[in-house]
Amino acid sequence: MNIKSAEFCVSSPNYRKCPDDGRPEYAFIGRSNVGKSSLINMLTGVKGLAKTSGRPGKTQLINHFLINKEWYLVDLPGYGYARTSKSSREKWSTMMRDYFLHREALTNVFVLIDSRIPPQRIDLEFISFLGENGIPISIVFTKTDKEKQREVMTNIKAMKKSLLELWEELPPMFLTSSLTGYGREALLDSIESINQTLIQ
Repeated sequence: MNIKSAEFCVSSPNYRKCPDDGRPEYAFIGRSNVGKSSLINMLTGVKGLAKTSGRPGKTQLINHFLINKEWYLVDLPGYGYARTSKSSREKWSTMMRDYFLHREALTNVFVLIDSRIPPQRIDLEFISFLGENGIPISIVFTKTDKEKQREVMTNIKAMKKSLLELWEELPPMFLTSSLTGYGREALLDSIESINQTLIQ
C-alpha cells in the first residue's frame, strides 16, 4: 500500500463522538511509552502526524487520522501508566471498553508490544479482553532495533508461548522499527488486504 495522504481529523472523548461515515478503522494501542506515536509517523510517512513525547500517557483522547481518503488510523491512549490518578485510570478504562465493544467501524486492533522486555501481565490481560470479546487483533512488536537480536527474539518467543496458553492459534504478528522503517510494508499490506476483503 502506498500512503498518498494522511491527515488528522478529530480527537474524541468517547466512541459516540467519533466519525460516523462508516469508513473502516484500524486502532493502535499499547502500554504507555511503547513507541506508538513514532510507529504511526513511520507508517504514514508524515513526521509529527502523531505527537511524540518523552512523557508517558500524553495521548488522552481517541484520535482519528484519515488515510488515503479511504480508512482511519486510530491513535488510542496508552494503558498501564501508573502515575495517573485512580479516577483518570477508571475514566480511561470506561472510554476504551465502550470503544472496543460498541464501535461498529472498528476493523482491527494493532496491539503494540515492546520487544525489549519479556511479556507483561498487563499486555496479556488486555489481549485476552480483546480475544474474549471477538475483536480482531494483530500484535506489533516495536523497537526491534534497540537491543541485541538474540534478546529481542527471546522476548518474542516468550510472548508467543504465553499467548498460546490462552489462544488456540496466534494472531498475526509484525516486527517493526520506527527508526529504520522495518515492518512498514508488511503492516500496511495487511491493512490493504483486510480492506479488500471488506469490499468483496
